[in-house]
Amino acid sequence: MRYLHTMVRVSDLDASLDFYCNKLGLREIRRVDHEAGRFSLIFVAPDGQEECSLELTYNWDSEDYDEGRNFGHVAYEVDNIYETCERLMAAGVTINRPPRDGWMAFVRSPDNISIELLQKGDALPEKEPWSSMENTGLW
Repeated sequence: MRYLHTMVRVSDLDASLDFYCNKLGLREIRRVDHEAGRFSLIFVAPDGQEECSLELTYNWDSEDYDEGRNFGHVAYEVDNIYETCERLMAAGVTINRPPRDGWMAFVRSPDNISIELLQKGDALPEKEPWSSMENTGLW
């Protein structure tokens, strides 16, 4: 058995691609438009890890999705949790669970999918402003 991908439904394709590609740093690796079914599948992945992709399913007809908490979360390992969170905050992303421990943080996509960010290797030493930052919303 081999892992292929995880799928999440997105309601605003432009906002989702901005979040996953421009803010998180993933890259679009494949796109398939299904005219008869009125949906598109867009696969995004970190550079060099195309085999572990995230499938963004965009239905062309408007549809409301629940918050997505029943899904759980998507997790990515990052080289520096503090720098990643600083970059995301500068891009307007709310850090729902700050990396107080130098190890783990959570953010949310435009469709409220929880994204877990984990520090590569050992946890970084705790530092401000992260160590005293409170949670914001749900994660």
